[in-house]
Amino acid sequence: MSDHPVPVYLRPAAIAAVAVGGFVGTTARYLLTLASPGGEGAWPVATFGINVAGALLLGVFLESLIRSGADTGIRQLTRLGVGTGALGAFTTYSTLALDVDLLVRTGASVAAATYAVGTVVAGVFAAALGIALGARFPGARTTGGDSAGGRMTDGDTTDGGTAR
Repeated sequence: MSDHPVPVYLRPAAIAAVAVGGFVGTTARYLLTLASPGGEGAWPVATFGINVAGALLLGVFLESLIRSGADTGIRQLTRLGVGTGALGAFTTYSTLALDVDLLVRTGASVAAATYAVGTVVAGVFAAALGIALGARFPGARTTGGDSAGGRMTDGDTTDGGTAR
């Protein structure tokens, strides 16, 4: 037997977490898309909203998770199931590309351009907002090592000396 641990991507629990999360995320995206009006040449509002919401949720989730401790054990499985699985499957940049192509082919080039650029710009801002929100969750820790094992204590500050 080898002294090397099995890589995470080959562990059954990790594979199951991503698969279950992926099922949940894909199903949620599909149902939201069905409930959204659309048609040929129409701006894909559902996909836009899904991608921007997904960027926000990924920012909040991953930032708060990384601040809660090391990426091991249940935190790692949670990251894989929720982040990679559910939110990775919920967001859909392949559909973004397909929608842009379809808009261009139907002569809606302005809609295609505003949709493509708008999704990327809004997604970046949503992710940044999500990261900022995720940093505010209780249990957030500083980036430096401290005697509390990286967790903030009552005397710790993160804003140049102003206690929370």
